[in-house]
Amino acid sequence: MIIRSSRQGLRRDASRSLQPLFDQLQCPWLCPALHNDFLRRQKVRRTATSVDRRTPPVAPFTAGNRSQERGFAYAAAAEPGQDDYLPWDTPSNSSNNSVGRDFTWNSQRPFSGLSAFDPAATLVIPDSLKLAPRNFRYVNGIGGEVGDIHRILQACLQLGQLDRAAATVRRLNDIYKPDSLELLEAHNAYFAGILVNIRTTKNQGLLNHMHKWFEVEMRGNGVKPNETTIALVIQTSFHDFNEKKIARTVRRYLAIAKELDIYDLTMGTLYTRMSDAEFIQMTRYGEDGFSRESGIDIEDQAISSTEEVSEPMRDSQDSDILPQKQKGLGLLALHKSLETLSTSTRRGQGRKLVEGDQPERAGSIDLQQQIERDTIASALERWRADSEETEKRVRFNTSLQNRSLGSLMWTWHKQLLPAVEDEIRKIRDPASSSTKQEETDRRMYGPFLQYLSPETLSATTVLASLQTMTLTSSAKGIALTRLITHVGKSIEEESEAELLQRKKTALTNARVSPRERSKILAKLIKLKQKNAALKNASTLSGEFDKKHESTLLAEPEWSSTIVTKVGALMVSLLYKVARIQLPAPPKGLKSEPAFKKSLEFANGRRLGVIKLHEAILEKVMKEPVGSAIAKHLPMLVEPVPWTGFKDGGFLQQPVSVVRTGSQHSQTRDYMKLASKSGDMTQVYKALDVLGKTPWKINHAMFRIMVDVWNSGEEVANIAPLDPKIEYPSDPGRSASKEERRQYAHKVKQLDDTRDGYHSNRCFQNFQLEVAKAFLNSDFYFPHNMDFRGRAYPVPPYLNHMGADHCRGLLVFAKGRELGESGLSWLRVHLANVFGYDKASLADRQEFSREHIEDIYDSAKNPLGGRRWWLNAEDPWQCLATCLELTNALESPDPHKFVSRLPVHQDGTCNGLQHYAALGGDADGARQVNLEPGDRPSDIYTAVADMVQASIAKDAEMGEPMAQLLNGKIKRKVVKQTVMTNVYGVTFAGAKSQVLHQLKDLYPNLLASDAVQRFAASGYIARKIFDSLSIMFTGAHDIQYWLGECASRICDALTPQQIERLEEISAGNGHSTPFSVGPTNRRSLKNEHSRFKTSVIWTTPLKMPIVQPYRKTSTKKVKTNLQVVNLVEPSVADPVSKRKQLQAFPPNFIHSLDATHMFLSALKCHELGLSFAAVHDSFWTHAADVDTMNTVIRESFIKMHSENIVGRLAAEFEARYKGGMYLATVKFNSAVGKAIRQLRRRMALEKMDELLLEKRRLTLLASSDADQRAEGEAMVTPGKLVEDAGEGQDLAVLENLEGALGEVKDEDDTQVDFKAPASYSLDGHEVADGGSDADSISDVVESQDALGPDTAKSPSQVEAKKKAKLARNRQIRKTWVWRPLTFPPIPNRGTFDVSRLKDSKYFFS
Repeated sequence: MIIRSSRQGLRRDASRSLQPLFDQLQCPWLCPALHNDFLRRQKVRRTATSVDRRTPPVAPFTAGNRSQERGFAYAAAAEPGQDDYLPWDTPSNSSNNSVGRDFTWNSQRPFSGLSAFDPAATLVIPDSLKLAPRNFRYVNGIGGEVGDIHRILQACLQLGQLDRAAATVRRLNDIYKPDSLELLEAHNAYFAGILVNIRTTKNQGLLNHMHKWFEVEMRGNGVKPNETTIALVIQTSFHDFNEKKIARTVRRYLAIAKELDIYDLTMGTLYTRMSDAEFIQMTRYGEDGFSRESGIDIEDQAISSTEEVSEPMRDSQDSDILPQKQKGLGLLALHKSLETLSTSTRRGQGRKLVEGDQPERAGSIDLQQQIERDTIASALERWRADSEETEKRVRFNTSLQNRSLGSLMWTWHKQLLPAVEDEIRKIRDPASSSTKQEETDRRMYGPFLQYLSPETLSATTVLASLQTMTLTSSAKGIALTRLITHVGKSIEEESEAELLQRKKTALTNARVSPRERSKILAKLIKLKQKNAALKNASTLSGEFDKKHESTLLAEPEWSSTIVTKVGALMVSLLYKVARIQLPAPPKGLKSEPAFKKSLEFANGRRLGVIKLHEAILEKVMKEPVGSAIAKHLPMLVEPVPWTGFKDGGFLQQPVSVVRTGSQHSQTRDYMKLASKSGDMTQVYKALDVLGKTPWKINHAMFRIMVDVWNSGEEVANIAPLDPKIEYPSDPGRSASKEERRQYAHKVKQLDDTRDGYHSNRCFQNFQLEVAKAFLNSDFYFPHNMDFRGRAYPVPPYLNHMGADHCRGLLVFAKGRELGESGLSWLRVHLANVFGYDKASLADRQEFSREHIEDIYDSAKNPLGGRRWWLNAEDPWQCLATCLELTNALESPDPHKFVSRLPVHQDGTCNGLQHYAALGGDADGARQVNLEPGDRPSDIYTAVADMVQASIAKDAEMGEPMAQLLNGKIKRKVVKQTVMTNVYGVTFAGAKSQVLHQLKDLYPNLLASDAVQRFAASGYIARKIFDSLSIMFTGAHDIQYWLGECASRICDALTPQQIERLEEISAGNGHSTPFSVGPTNRRSLKNEHSRFKTSVIWTTPLKMPIVQPYRKTSTKKVKTNLQVVNLVEPSVADPVSKRKQLQAFPPNFIHSLDATHMFLSALKCHELGLSFAAVHDSFWTHAADVDTMNTVIRESFIKMHSENIVGRLAAEFEARYKGGMYLATVKFNSAVGKAIRQLRRRMALEKMDELLLEKRRLTLLASSDADQRAEGEAMVTPGKLVEDAGEGQDLAVLENLEGALGEVKDEDDTQVDFKAPASYSLDGHEVADGGSDADSISDVVESQDALGPDTAKSPSQVEAKKKAKLARNRQIRKTWVWRPLTFPPIPNRGTFDVSRLKDSKYFFS
């Protein structure tokens, strides 16, 4: 952030030298850095209205009129306890991210353990009262969606455009009410912008402007300042040249803070935000004796610096590499941008060394910073060089075929640059626009285009456009919306990186020496008891930390509207100027546009499509583009340790720790809060472990792969240069319609195959170039996660999660002697990658011995020999293992051979392993190798055998379908369905999977009858699901319990929503933060009655998981290219119950899978092992496999020895406490009839019934006997359900399609009576009133046309419909409001998870 973060304070060197003073001092706001670190590490107890840091209570925190829904809070109150923790005891310095220091672990605390579970510590952000985005009319060019107005304000402040920022804040003054938090934060952001500006310009006129703004624009308009406002004004006042005036100003604003009763909070805020220079000034000018009474008189100190060391590093070892005979820009993509990898003279220069640095490491850091920083400059330099070389070579004939793509891109850049510069000039004077719409657009996107120079904007647009259009099926073109979005996002990423670099450059505040700061602290210790502001400083800092952190000058993510506007502008400019020269008879040239636009129909809708010119396409096929040059490449130094949501990973390029899109706003909020509270420590350390593993390129494998590439041959997964695709002959116009249809279908398939080869070859070309650039360097992969916690390497092109050829290229940079066990594991690994992985470990070793001649032949003559390795399941990894095993066996002592090859240990259907452990399923545990055994069990074979046995039994009973399929069930038929069932595959998806396998194995089976073939796949899929339900009974029950919990959560209203609805009903709760716009009761009631509660849980490592699935609507954004339909998800949108419910069980298992991997990574690091992982495949050196296997098993046992499901249930009770959900009751049950009779008498709407039930429950919980009696006398539908026995007549869950081993009757799969229309309380009662036919016809959908019923006779279909209607009458339901509680946890089976400690095949 441009303004100093509230978490930034004392320097590390000062804190180390002042340990004795820290032990005496209990003044956290004087030592903010250490106090904030303490807050991160201290166990935090949380409440819904306050944060208790285990300190004595203080007066309630108000801080203005902060809306309850805007703050961060927690689930339950903490029990009071004595503060027995000294915050300054052994301070941690982990928050310092100096890239010059090696990342070290705190040896006093192991990170591989599990924290004790406390449901009261559940993180909760009460955001259910957030309203949908509001749009406001434009005044003086400022208007539109209110969120975009705030983003424009931030952009103007970051650019120093204070005039435009002031106009924006004045517009917000008109939009918001004076007491709204949003308006207050806008004013605070404006003051922060003034502070940043005056720090650099020393403009004294801004001081007077600030004071006037404070009185006139802020207080004069009724906006009440808070402690942040006062602190910012005081900080800015320190830059006044008149020191006497500073003292008066400081005292004046502190007096205002006292008047507002925020003095203590202001002092805490000041001391957490002050720079060192401001720290000293505050000791001079502060009141209450900080200057005169303390006797402190400190002179400003000179900036302390470490003497710069500039020592060149040793040249990296040069090795001759066989030249690649590839052509074009794709093969030159990284030469310029990565040329410093082999330029030793530039190493170690331009950066100060810090303590612990070696010159060689400093040089690597310098190189890494340059690689990340100079992406666009390198691209431009390469294009210019290509263009100059082309000009020299062809001179007069500049047609396309004589030019390289690099020179073409340089031409486009030169053509685009003037247009961009002209647009920037118009942005600076938007009033000169030719139309009102242009002026409005320029006022919106203008600030965001000014982050970057015109040169960078132009080059980024050219790069992003070519990248998108060449790495996709470019012959068909791409959707214009996709291109616009990609270009806009690319510019956003470059802008974010540029802002980060500016901030790092701007952090040049003077540093006070440790000795001088120790003098200040020593004298301030004497004031500890004297100054009232210090007495509750720890609590005050806790209160400050609890509040919703003001964005101030943060750089929020661009909205989809802004991304679209920016992307559309740049694409339109490129579209207008980019042209190519083509030969024209007889010897001339003609100019044609490089891009073509068209409208095409896709899925019944018109779609804007943009294509490259055919001549460029032909050139691209031979000359792929190295598109994202040096963007997110592997790192030459260890990644920066993760400490926050965007604090970690690369040195210069900002990356989020969680991969989020526009639909993940809640995930971002929870992750940021969890980071601040210290909950993410273990997860961050685990990501650091993965990122700290150094890698190298396997030289031998690289040379072989380059030879294959240069040959153009299709070998393993390397795409051919010229694929031999034979198209069928056109049947002609005389052919029948069916023949024409089949011909068109075949041609489309072949076109897709050709385009697939092209795309793969382009991508593989770039992967090889990245490997070549890092051939002589150690490198690292920084890691981040998806929202479920599954880790991924950030570099997208070459990493160990890539395809087989990528994995074959990579080895550990550090080697380990094989030893006795290592040699055995190397043999086992070869069998595994070959595909012989279902045998015992002894048989796998024997497999390698039996094929030793094939192994030697593959290693010594991989392309000219028998090519045995190509028969492997993973051929490139098999070849790499052949090379490693050959080198080891031919060495003087194979056990002493130093091996770098990663050896994998893979789980057996890992999701089912977790389910079996959760449910205690003994049979299931045996099938997924949790139970010890002499040979590995194969779940896929076991399920195939059960399915075959069931089909054989049906065949004996004369079932025609069974007789047709008997004997045809192979392992391959069931494998994909079994594998994906645990991750939420639907029954329709399972049928499609089985159908695909049947076509592959038995192409002639029912080839002429698609309907019967589809019915056969459904028959087999049902058998697979039945087999799984028998094998995993406990897991099946847990999956349904998870689904029922999700169903209740998604049909629930939060306590905040209910309270707001009560206020609306009473006539005093229909206010909004806005002074204009919709404020009527009906509109607000509709918003607050939406079901907006997502399923949220916390992993055993305390990472919050938020499911992002919501019902979103589209909005139209007009651009100068076309109207774009955008989706802008918001937490104000109702949740998608179906997606939330179906995704919860698989996402929950994914989060456990990630936890197991993280625990294993942390423990392996503690033991000194090299560790890498691909989800449920763990990698280490062959010599360390036995140790890693012990760690894997102990981590799994440790995790599942905890009551994971019980923890989840307790968390749900705490997180959703006080909510009400819309339960369903069987329509014709006794209680269902009683409810209908009661409603006829009461005649209440749904919302009124909710509030009535809430009042009854409140009265029953009262301590007043009369009120309890009144509650007991009330009769409501909820009361009737209670009297009948909770759960007796509640309807069963119907929406969990594809549960483990569960298949609903196909007739019922589309029936869902449970949720009202649009998830609103104003919908009609479901299936209550009207005729039976009318009650059902609106909610029952027709069956799939390809389903089995289509093969039945008309009479059979009619009979089926009648039976279905009768069944629907029986399952009709009505609704009732109930307190949000959760069903009992299913009983666990008998399997003891500790038994897997002796299982050799759990991971193998």
